[in-house]
Amino acid sequence: MKKIRQQFADLMLEVGTRDKKLVVLVGDISHGILQPFAKKCPTRYYNIGICEPSIVNMAAGLSKSGLNPVVHTIAPFITERACEQIKLDFGYQKQNINLITVGGSFDYSKLGCSHHCYTDVSLFTHFKNSSIVIPGTNEEFKILFKKIYKQKNIKYFRIPEYSHNVNFKRSEIIFGKAIRVAQGKDLTIVVTGTQLKNAIESRKQLLQKGYSIEILYYHTLKPFDYKKVENSLKKTKKLLSIEELSAHGGLYDQCIKSVVGVGGIKTEQLAVFDFIHGYGSYEDICKRAGLSVSNITKKALKLLD
Repeated sequence: MKKIRQQFADLMLEVGTRDKKLVVLVGDISHGILQPFAKKCPTRYYNIGICEPSIVNMAAGLSKSGLNPVVHTIAPFITERACEQIKLDFGYQKQNINLITVGGSFDYSKLGCSHHCYTDVSLFTHFKNSSIVIPGTNEEFKILFKKIYKQKNIKYFRIPEYSHNVNFKRSEIIFGKAIRVAQGKDLTIVVTGTQLKNAIESRKQLLQKGYSIEILYYHTLKPFDYKKVENSLKKTKKLLSIEELSAHGGLYDQCIKSVVGVGGIKTEQLAVFDFIHGYGSYEDICKRAGLSVSNITKKALKLLD
């Protein structure tokens, strides 16, 4: 199965061939996989280099001219380093931009904390005119990008290196709507991104212990599907959120907003609470952050017991 990053490149060729207003700007990455687009649309492909604030400024000019800019580079460098430019050029001026990143959280695990990124989603929630998408499969990215890329706002697509490998029906993948992966009555697990895979494995262990576990999966964090969480927690009264994001301003915070006024809710959060130092594999770093099947099961049992 091809990587979601490859799906991004293939989709740029597909959409860019049809939409003459699509322009792709990269920050010195993904040249190989974007060559088909660059050759087909040579006047609409630019490598700006390692100049993230400048790439955002250039995208603002393209957007102001009526074009549909796509900016693609590594997550921390465009979201954290160029946050001021995104705020001024797109937050204030309400222009159209598609930010498509790779390397969020721990995908560049062997390059250390300079390449880790878990505050990105939190940053973009501060922009009223923004959409946040974390696709977990090729199909999710393809459907969701096509749906919203022309909208005149900030679109943030956070492409993970690893898919959760759950193939949903096309009819289930709807922008702004969560997917109920499994039904249950004892505990609600709400998860986003690659961690869906671990959530499903943990559910299997909990089922063997006699517990009934509901899983809600969010590929869209903004706009957020508050109703599905609310309805589920009215039934289970217990929430475990799982995200490869900062513990502040992400999935858990949105879930809590869903149940304001609903009494008797017990919660646990698995997220990134502090800087993760050191190196290792993606799995190693996730484990250090507490994002593992065994720790999910442990946290779930704490709520259930």
